[in-house]
Amino acid sequence: MVRVSPLCAVRPAPEHASTVASVPYDVVNRDEARALSKDNPRSFLHVLRPDADLPDDVSPYDDRVYDMARDNLQKLINDGSLLHDTDPCIYLYRQEMKLGDQVLVQTGVMACCHIDDYAQGHIKKHENTRKDKEDDRTRHVLTLNANAGPVFMLNKDDDAIATLIAEGTKGTPLYDFVSDDSIKHTMWRIADPAPFISAYAAMPAVYVADGHHRAASAARAGAERKTANPDHTGEEQYNWFLTCLFPASALTILPYHRIVTDLNGHTPAQLLDAISAIARVEPETDPLPRAAGCFGMYLDGTWHSITLPEQSIDRTDPIASLDYELLAQRILAPLLRIADVRTDKRIDFVGGIRGPGELKRRVDASGGVAFAMYPVTIDQLIAVADAGAIMPPKSTWFEPKLRSGLIVHMLD
Repeated sequence: MVRVSPLCAVRPAPEHASTVASVPYDVVNRDEARALSKDNPRSFLHVLRPDADLPDDVSPYDDRVYDMARDNLQKLINDGSLLHDTDPCIYLYRQEMKLGDQVLVQTGVMACCHIDDYAQGHIKKHENTRKDKEDDRTRHVLTLNANAGPVFMLNKDDDAIATLIAEGTKGTPLYDFVSDDSIKHTMWRIADPAPFISAYAAMPAVYVADGHHRAASAARAGAERKTANPDHTGEEQYNWFLTCLFPASALTILPYHRIVTDLNGHTPAQLLDAISAIARVEPETDPLPRAAGCFGMYLDGTWHSITLPEQSIDRTDPIASLDYELLAQRILAPLLRIADVRTDKRIDFVGGIRGPGELKRRVDASGGVAFAMYPVTIDQLIAVADAGAIMPPKSTWFEPKLRSGLIVHMLD
């Protein structure tokens, strides 16, 4: 069973929701965070990325950064920008985003999940985490005494949860605003959490979609608080961490494209010949691959489509059948000598909405070769997680991203 719990949230006063809410900490660098928050003292980036408020020669891991995060959170509470709910509730969070001709709509359940469910594998993951990033967010949680941003999670589609979401979103919303990037954010407060608790308890597992470092750090922080508390009972708030759970069918995964900065000594013609020996290569006007097992390739000013023979792909293997793994094993490693995409400085990644135009721009400017990828499906993500396996790095880009600061979970 999966445990969810309501929380007494720290959250914006309704009139401040749009100015408090911010992008997640990990989708902007220091300069971008500074630019987004400098004219907005209520921006939650002052809590998530206080290094942007300090000189560049101050390390992002300096004691002053974490102390400033805590102080900035308290400042938002003291000046009334953030309120503290006295009754434990669950919240429903809807986002609407236009992407080309599509309108993406996703509605999730904002609640807390239990750190023991994460440790015991009832909350499944599909990515490895880096220790330095885990250390940073663990310290951030412990210094703030709070989960400042939700972990983006998904559950398999469930009729009971779908009905609860549909009913819960009929009322007057708590928040309803459009952010600067034209994404609409709507939130409802659910005073009776019992039906949601029962519905999730019937599930054997849920899945981390995005935010693996936040999940791992929340679990570590909770475990540290437990160890340090001689009177631990299991009822403390540090046993729980902030999540937003979405039905799988509501989510959209965008591709994460690859750029290699050189051709490993090949001429463009030689690289084309080498790839043609293992796949069908054709000139192409549409850079986006049309199906799994295909890649778009931008090389020497021209787009090509690469199609691997279907009989060469083991579709029963959840990792070996992923396009990111196929590209790595068939082209990146043997032809371009990219042995480890996690560590090789010759490869870079372009995710989300920037798309193939960014690939063309960068290759035209600096050379090399780019590969446009077909997105991973939700079913593939679930299959990898169910198998206890790990996806290649930079395999999924979810849009829209969850705003931080709308709901904060205090650890006591």
